[in-house]
Amino acid sequence: MPNNIAGRNEEKENLLHAFNSNKAEFIILYGRRRIGKTFLIEELFSKKTKLFFHITGIQNGAKETQLKEFAKSIGKTFYHNASILPSNTWMDALEELTKATENLPKNKKVVLFFDEFPWMCTKKSNLIQALDYYWNRFWKNDKKIKLIICGSSASWIIRKILHHKGGLHNRNTLSILLKPFKLNETKLFFTALDIKFTHQQLVQIYMFCGGVPYYLNYIKKGKTASQMIDKMCFQENGILSNEFDKLFESLFDKAEVYKELIRIIAQLREGIAHSDIEDKSTSLSKGGTLSEKLKDLEDTAFIKSFIPLGHKRQGIYYRIIDEFCYFYLKWIEGAKKMLIMQERNNKYWSSKSNTPEYNSWMGYAFEAICYKHIREIRHALDINDGSRVGVWRYSPKKSTKQSGTQIDLVFDQDNNVTTLCEIKYTIKPFVIDKNYAEKLRNKIKIYQEQTRSKKQIHLVFITANGIKQNKYYHELVDNVVVLDDLFKDI
Repeated sequence: MPNNIAGRNEEKENLLHAFNSNKAEFIILYGRRRIGKTFLIEELFSKKTKLFFHITGIQNGAKETQLKEFAKSIGKTFYHNASILPSNTWMDALEELTKATENLPKNKKVVLFFDEFPWMCTKKSNLIQALDYYWNRFWKNDKKIKLIICGSSASWIIRKILHHKGGLHNRNTLSILLKPFKLNETKLFFTALDIKFTHQQLVQIYMFCGGVPYYLNYIKKGKTASQMIDKMCFQENGILSNEFDKLFESLFDKAEVYKELIRIIAQLREGIAHSDIEDKSTSLSKGGTLSEKLKDLEDTAFIKSFIPLGHKRQGIYYRIIDEFCYFYLKWIEGAKKMLIMQERNNKYWSSKSNTPEYNSWMGYAFEAICYKHIREIRHALDINDGSRVGVWRYSPKKSTKQSGTQIDLVFDQDNNVTTLCEIKYTIKPFVIDKNYAEKLRNKIKIYQEQTRSKKQIHLVFITANGIKQNKYYHELVDNVVVLDDLFKDI
């Protein structure tokens, strides 16, 4: 496999298997902006075969402009850069492409890479219908054809291609949702750039930009995480200072609606109910429209839906899982209002270290990271995949004097054991003092009373820097998951 692509081992294996197959392939690749889709395909195939047809859709480009670029790509790939007269329709354009591929030797594979395909499908373009016709009529029977449809608008790809009810339904032979790097892949990415960070530093970087390769590529050797955050986020013309608006405008029509939903969801750390989003939203209608927009945000990996364990009647909750979006709304947007960006070489972020607001954000961000690394946590605790996993909360009625509680992560196992996880981010080993020990006992008691569970309870801490072993640790804690566990390649 190519060594210049960090991580992505499963994706590379599947793509190369499709390329080497003895049949036509229809591959769907989708994922959010800046995630590395184009880089992955170009690195795998542009050097492997000279017949790499690559056309990129133009955002907000007219149909005539898209067809003109399509003709240029045909001339460049198949006719030694010869000028090709643009077609007037996509049916004619795909006919020209089909003729070009039919003139090739039967044993010569050709990759047809339609990048940012949703942008090519302008209103009344009929491109999907044309693709439907040429795939089913010609390309699927030509074993040298390797068609790759790619797009950043995951929701569009899912609705218009993967779940298409016409001739494209179930026609794809491989679909890949390209997700942000996990911690292990982020480490591999920097190792490939000869940049060495401790696990602690890598987590701090991950907390503000997630595992998005484009953002990670701007991290420079010899700089601390705080220095890079100041430069990328809080200095004028920092690459992430205006990324939030660009990100949503590139992915969604009516981007302001989606930005409002993200802002609403970001307000509550523990997640917000679907019904509460309805009540707070002012820019869209109720019911199906809201559900569709939330599905779009989940398909593009900005939010995650969940039902708290044991509370099906409360319905679906949502929380932000995209590190950059939460960081932007929590810090960058406010800094803009204070004109921080106009100060050259400011150290705004460095000045926020160890403030209560900073520590609260770090705790939430670390929780989000843990929710993305459930598989690694399972492995560290030797918990099988069959166990139910989720969060748990208890909110007593206002008329009672009972106290509420929340458990960050619960593994409800089939072996008569329930594992309750506390997620804590601290720079030094976490310390359980007398007061906190009492809170833990009360939390376990409430869980057992409200769930009527007779299972054995195991209490686990997931921490950034371990936990101090004192008498409360020995009395209450059954296991500890640390950063090294989250970085393992499982």
